[in-house]
Amino acid sequence: MHKLVILIESTADPSFDQTWPQFLHHAERIPGLVRESTSRVGQVLFGSLACDMIHELYFDSSAALRQGLASPEGQKAGQLLQSMTGGRVALLFAEHTEDNIENIRRYQKSQSEADESAQR
Repeated sequence: MHKLVILIESTADPSFDQTWPQFLHHAERIPGLVRESTSRVGQVLFGSLACDMIHELYFDSSAALRQGLASPEGQKAGQLLQSMTGGRVALLFAEHTEDNIENIRRYQKSQSEADESAQR
């Protein structure tokens, strides 16, 4: 899975909240979109990242992501994003993988058992 990660520097401008639903209207109609998520940043624990919001658009492949962004809805969403943020935004392409906690625990258990066996 691949995603477009949108790092939005500031959402303090009151017009941002008025324009955000318009952006979502177009972004959610991008061909190939399979999932999206939004995170409001509460605190930066380390570093100098100036980011109030992270929005992610997920696609099955890098090609689907690029095709979606090139579509009329993708172009309109991009124009709105630039307009509403005044260009204070960073866009990243990322390959997305994830694991569930049950699988992680099984792996940790098998590693622990292998370590114990090696010590004998």
